[in-house]
Amino acid sequence: MFAVEVRDHIMIAHSFKGALFGPAQALHGATFVIDAAFFAAQLDANGVVIDIGRAHEALKQVLEPLKYKNLDELPEFAGKNTTTEFLTQHIHEHLAAAAREGRLGRPGNELSSIRVLISESHVARAWYEAPVA
Repeated sequence: MFAVEVRDHIMIAHSFKGALFGPAQALHGATFVIDAAFFAAQLDANGVVIDIGRAHEALKQVLEPLKYKNLDELPEFAGKNTTTEFLTQHIHEHLAAAAREGRLGRPGNELSSIRVLISESHVARAWYEAPVA
């Protein structure tokens, strides 16, 4: 299995609903480092998994609407706990759409999966991996 991985980061604010979250129920800030890995069983005719520049640009486009925002105020997240795990799937869905639309320099159906990993600190992270389709 071959993979290409790109990285970016965002600074956000959010809060959580539910006693499980203790003090994180209050509005708080976070700086997340996001790694997106694109997997393919074979290299394409150019000898790549995908175009790394296009992958980085796609990740930046997904993250831009979230940067320096209070996620509690964004309509698409209304009523949701924007946990690290939740955000990994949200980002994955947008990157998978970019792959299906051919915006990564290779047909999306030639990728086996995409993994999105978010590090919320040097000791904690979460990831989501699923097929592109």
